[in-house]
Amino acid sequence: MVLVTVMYPNEPGSSFDRDYYLQTHLPLVRRRWDPMGLEDLRPVRGVGTADGSPPPYQVMALLTFRSMQDFQDAGKAHGQEIFADIPNFTGVKPVVQINESLA
Repeated sequence: MVLVTVMYPNEPGSSFDRDYYLQTHLPLVRRRWDPMGLEDLRPVRGVGTADGSPPPYQVMALLTFRSMQDFQDAGKAHGQEIFADIPNFTGVKPVVQINESLA
C-alpha cells in the first residue's frame, strides 16, 4: 500500500475553489485512477495547529494506492491531465509526498 499526500499550501492571499475541487476535480481523479489501483481518496481541510496558528496547508488529499507500481502507472497515464486541472481551482502549487506504512 502507498499513501500519496497532495498538500496545497496556505499561502497568504491565495484562493481555493472548494466547490470546483470537490465537485469536478476529485471526480476526475476518481474516474481516471480508480480503475488503476486507487483504493481510497480522502480530502481534508486544514483548520489550525496545536499552537493556534493558521495551518500550513489549506487542503490535503490523501490517496491510497494498492502499490507503488499502480501509482506510477496511474501518474503516467493521467497525471498530466489531472495536474493541468489544478489552475481551475487554485493558483498555489501543490506539494506531493509519497508515503509508505511503517507498521
